[in-house]
Amino acid sequence: MTDLFTPVTLGKVELANRIIMAPLTRCRATLEHVPTDLMVDYYSQRASAGLIIAEATMVAEGNSAFFHEPGIYSEEQITAWRKVTTAVHAKGGKIFLQLWHGGRACHPALNNGKVPVGPSAIAIQGEVRTPEGKMPYVVPKVLKDSDIADILEDFTKAAKNAKEAGFDGVEIHAANGYLIDQFLRDGSNKRDGEYGGDLENRARLLCEVLDEVINVWGRGHVGVRLSPINSFNSMQDSNPMGLLEYVLERISEYDLAYVHLMRADFEQKQQGDVMQVALDNFDGNLIGNMGYTFKEATVAVQKGQLEAVAFGMPFVANPDLVQRFANGLSLAQADSATLYTHEAKGYSDYPTA
Repeated sequence: MTDLFTPVTLGKVELANRIIMAPLTRCRATLEHVPTDLMVDYYSQRASAGLIIAEATMVAEGNSAFFHEPGIYSEEQITAWRKVTTAVHAKGGKIFLQLWHGGRACHPALNNGKVPVGPSAIAIQGEVRTPEGKMPYVVPKVLKDSDIADILEDFTKAAKNAKEAGFDGVEIHAANGYLIDQFLRDGSNKRDGEYGGDLENRARLLCEVLDEVINVWGRGHVGVRLSPINSFNSMQDSNPMGLLEYVLERISEYDLAYVHLMRADFEQKQQGDVMQVALDNFDGNLIGNMGYTFKEATVAVQKGQLEAVAFGMPFVANPDLVQRFANGLSLAQADSATLYTHEAKGYSDYPTA
């Protein structure tokens, strides 16, 4: 019987098991967004995962939405990431890089005064942590249709750089209220023209990014992450299930390695069975994410509902999560106070069982 420990091929990538490490922003890169040796240790410790999806990584300079997150737009970053991929591969692991543009979630205080961009002139509600303390999000500069070519070029270059850095594939971050998600959902996209209005236009940026990135990587090496009901970063849509249905039907054309679907809302404001919509409208490999227990994940895989399950927080404190699951061992709990600090403590110092 198929279970979480059964090997699987996602697209053209063969995995030893179906326990995926979800992308987790941990803020351990340098101020210049260069991956560090701490990150080499952290990811290689978790190489027993069937697949590691590395954290949200900037496709272009000047689009930081966190502090100390990595990028993939410079030679120095490529070299540093190559140390990570080499270490993971040396332990028999596979690793994808999540390509990311923060859009309106970026902030001038994180980007030398540069104003962020977005589909419409609507700011995120709330505050962002910056080197100068917490500051309100700002109203983004509206991207013109003619500006989209630059965004596509950024993703194309990032995809090429990820390949040079030795990754096994890439994941397009179209979730959690960042740029592509901002275009997808009508709560943040109020524009007219080719990139606003109906579902076809709002999904255009995602599809064009996929065209460019798959042209670099080939089919079967690219995944997409979606979060249709996650209200994080002030996100909402008037018909999230209809949006998800349309997007899944469109991207089914691309022979993706997988769709990585976040099934819930961080802030628990929106509800809906997104997994059933995905089962009804997507024929490819589906990875479920958000709050799965080992038992629930096992049942979902055994029933053929999911090809694999992505675990986030459990991998923070359990570098040997696969082995703990296999042996029925208890899981360590992550220290929330060290999730976004910049040292080894609470990052690469969690022991194995």
